[in-house]
Order: sequence, then structure tokens, then C-alpha cells
Amino acid sequence: MSKKVLIVDDDPDVRLFNTTVVEESGHTPVEAANGEEGLKIIRKDPPDLVVLDVLMPKQSGIRLYRELKSDKTLMKIPVIILSGVAKRTFLRSQKALTEFGDKPVPEPENYLEKPVEPDELAAEIKKFLG
Repeated sequence: MSKKVLIVDDDPDVRLFNTTVVEESGHTPVEAANGEEGLKIIRKDPPDLVVLDVLMPKQSGIRLYRELKSDKTLMKIPVIILSGVAKRTFLRSQKALTEFGDKPVPEPENYLEKPVEPDELAAEIKKFLG
């Protein structure tokens, strides 16, 4: 049975690329154009995996990641960060938010920097979904 993968990215070309990789991996893609839309989808029907961009309008991937990893009902959903932002920058932002009173959150299960090859993304998806 195919698993559901939520792709959260504001760039339609990146969503199309990710959707294609997810479909070719035998899974069902669901798309969101920003973190706010992504969170609504997650709360309504949690996916098996989230592929998440960092910089987006309305709600950033940084905030959505924190929401997921701070919510007891959602924290087990694996997340692959796929972003043009360097991992060290993402981790610094998480540390800064924690220092300003947010709860600490674990590092992402996987962090890929754009551009990514289709085979690389497919391999990471397979790690989580088999």
C-alpha cells in the first residue's frame, strides 16, 4: 500500500519535481504551498512523511518544523528538510528560537540542500517509508 508524503514548498517547480519523485517511489504525494497550509493538512490527515522547505511565505518551514516536533500527536512524523538554506543556518535559527523561549526541538531526521538529484531524494524517502 502506498504511503502519503506531504510536500511543503512555495515553489511550484520544486513541488512538481518532488511530486514526481514521490510518485516514482510508489507513494502518494500531497502538496502545500506554505507552512500554514501544510499544518492544516497535517492536522486533518497526518501524512507518513513530510518533505519540507525552510523559507516560505505565511509560515516558514522553520516554524512548521517546530510545531511538528513540539506536538505530542505529530512529533513521530518523519521530516526531510529540503532547502536552499544551509543546514547550519537552519540549526542556528532553531537554537535562537529556543533561546527566545520556545521549546528545544530535535535536529531534523534528514537535511538535504537544494538542488538535489532525484535519486538522492528517492533514497531518503525509501529510508523512511521502505
